[in-house]
Amino acid sequence: MGVLAALAILAGLIVVHEAGHFLAATWQGIRVSGFSIGFGPVLLQRRRRGVQFALRAIPLGGFVSFPDDDAGTAIPKDDPDLLTNRPLPQRALVIAAGVLANLLLAWLVLVAQSTFVGIPAGFSATPGVLVSGVQAGQPAALAGLQAGDRIVSLAGTPLAGGSQAVAELVQRIQASPGQSLELVAERSGAPVQLRLTPADQGGTGRVGAQLQPFGSEAYRPARGPLEPIRQANHDFTTLLGRTAGGFLTLLTHFGETAGQVSGPVKIVEMGASLAQQGGGSLFLFTALISINLAVLNALPLPLLDGGQFVLLLLEGLRGRPLPERFQMAFMQSGFVFLVGLSLVLIVKDTSQLPAVQQLLAR
Repeated sequence: MGVLAALAILAGLIVVHEAGHFLAATWQGIRVSGFSIGFGPVLLQRRRRGVQFALRAIPLGGFVSFPDDDAGTAIPKDDPDLLTNRPLPQRALVIAAGVLANLLLAWLVLVAQSTFVGIPAGFSATPGVLVSGVQAGQPAALAGLQAGDRIVSLAGTPLAGGSQAVAELVQRIQASPGQSLELVAERSGAPVQLRLTPADQGGTGRVGAQLQPFGSEAYRPARGPLEPIRQANHDFTTLLGRTAGGFLTLLTHFGETAGQVSGPVKIVEMGASLAQQGGGSLFLFTALISINLAVLNALPLPLLDGGQFVLLLLEGLRGRPLPERFQMAFMQSGFVFLVGLSLVLIVKDTSQLPAVQQLLAR
């Protein structure tokens, strides 16, 4: 059920994103020929008011198509309702609407979380440190640590709870490059003994794992109708800033952070795990993935909304449309890049699933 919930959320976020483009176009009277979830061959379709609504075979996103790009369309090229014949501001709104829809959805989800789950009232820490993520090929993964493990002792000494325990463990790891550390972790209620050897990076130990306090967040009812909105504004700003900062760090320090990039398989795994923790976690998961989808699509890369916005900006600076050959080459290169990257991430994430790792170890 957790996997189905995560898949449903991802599908819903894609629908919302494409609905943003679709509604921005139809609201302005711009002709639309198709609304597709996925790419490739059509599995299911329905035609309504001249628009083909389709579910396609490759579930790696979606798109809204326009008659401008249809080779066999009977609509004259000078039709004022074609997207290419509309003023730049109207076309810019259609392009930006997908990102805006995902950001609006994330904010609404956070408002709903504050309304129905409650306002955060403090973190209730319990002993141990939670391993929230592990990078493949790094010392933590090689030692056998897995996401979801709770480290309960280091070198025979129990770890206290809260941020102090995380700081203590991180400090010991950083001070022990190349040295063997004995850990005891709890996995599915059973103790697991591990031997971890931090890698030496400039004299500092690194293990390739994300650590956080172990425990649960306490919530209280909102005090008045405006408090959920204020809390949602705070949470939204924080998540958006951290997400944008994460993408910036990836671009500026690609070699150091590329291993932390996750694809759809890892996202579904994380969502399934959160689904088992209750509805409150799913609210945050939905908002976080929606914001990530918005920021990702805003990047100035071919095929993404940001890339199309760049083409529109160049057209505005030139005062006339860019050569069709250039636009086609730009979009095709983006398609090859994004599909290739998605496949690489799917293979990488699938190979890191515990069940697959156990199978490969046989």
